Amino acid sequence: RLGRPAGGWSVLGGKNWWVEVIPNKFPALSTSRVCPVIHGVGPYRTTDGVGFHEIVITRDHDRSIAAMNDAETEGLVHAYQDRYATLQGEECVKYISIFHNHGTQAGATVAHPHSQIIALPVVPPDVGRSIRGSEAYYHAHSTCIHCVMLRYELRAKDRLIYQNDDFAVIAPYASRTSFEVRIFPKRHSPHFEELSSALRFQFANALRVALAKLFKGLNNPDYNFFLHTAPMGTSRDSDHYHWHMEILPKTAIWGGFDIGTGIEISAIAPEHAAAFLRKIKI
Repeated sequence: RLGRPAGGWSVLGGKNWWVEVIPNKFPALSTSRVCPVIHGVGPYRTTDGVGFHEIVITRDHDRSIAAMNDAETEGLVHAYQDRYATLQGEECVKYISIFHNHGTQAGATVAHPHSQIIALPVVPPDVGRSIRGSEAYYHAHSTCIHCVMLRYELRAKDRLIYQNDDFAVIAPYASRTSFEVRIFPKRHSPHFEELSSALRFQFANALRVALAKLFKGLNNPDYNFFLHTAPMGTSRDSDHYHWHMEILPKTAIWGGFDIGTGIEISAIAPEHAAAFLRKIKI
């Protein structure tokens, strides 16, 4: 448990708590310290779903992250980071997914605000594609693609929603959904778990502001957010990567074209979405 007594956040017991992490009662993976192996089944390859599935709970039942203050949000991020650091030491874990479902359309089956952490025995396909794309650009240009994009966005400001000293909140140039938002550290960093306490607070501020603007501007939309970070234990191989958070509001239902082609139709240009969210006062 994490609490917030005078003087800052600390691990607490008893009633004075703000964030608590517990095992999921209905885990997506089975817990085992015997690492799974890949099996062949006809033309298919499969492996057992072994890993860890945890729930990160904030205390207030009716207060989402958008309504928290920066210190409270920092406590939540602290819990993410603390559990990441613990789970990455497990032998079978190859990737740790940290995500949050807000609202029934985003897959939240329980109304009480909570995030989830799933430690996987494999690197997920979407993360793998992101890392391979970053690696290919690095080999071709000897620089980080996300750093190049971020420098451009900070200079152009067309899709910039918010920034503080260390993080930028932007609407991606090719947004997958209306009002998609991404949060990037301004300085290159492959690994989320290496955040200093000062940077953790700055990230919490950027996350809280982004969600508060969506909450007020779009009347509390359902959304998903998740972290993309370099897999643990691969620092040399993934120095080209730039960790970030992606927030996808549920503003429309996917149709046959979106699902069948992988091309999502967005009802608003990211420049217009960013301009709208910039104006939202929180």
